[in-house]
Amino acid sequence: MGSLGDIAALEPFRVWDGVVARAVEGGRCSFAVVELEPSCVVPEHRHDNEQLGMVLRGSVSFRVGDETRDLETGGTWRIAPNVPHEVHAGPNGAVVLDVFAPVREDWAALERLGMQTPLWP
Repeated sequence: MGSLGDIAALEPFRVWDGVVARAVEGGRCSFAVVELEPSCVVPEHRHDNEQLGMVLRGSVSFRVGDETRDLETGGTWRIAPNVPHEVHAGPNGAVVLDVFAPVREDWAALERLGMQTPLWP
């Protein structure tokens, strides 16, 4: 990928059942546009990466550590490294933006799905 691109030109990959992402990676950080199917669950997990994010479309119920909140378009999160978190997509699903530092190197091994039209923008 060059320095400039378009989200539709990125090959999506499956992160969990019902969760598909397209990532842009730099040298020290990455971001992903993540599509969550209606009512899907991102199970509790943790990682060494700091994570920031925002709901672009739809709604989610997000738990970070002991704090849970329902978030709609414009809702944000901040997750320190190794803090457990989980997400439940709303009844209409969601599209979110996740930012990670450092880069999510573990995502390189995930299943690629072939080119598809993104749900956002």
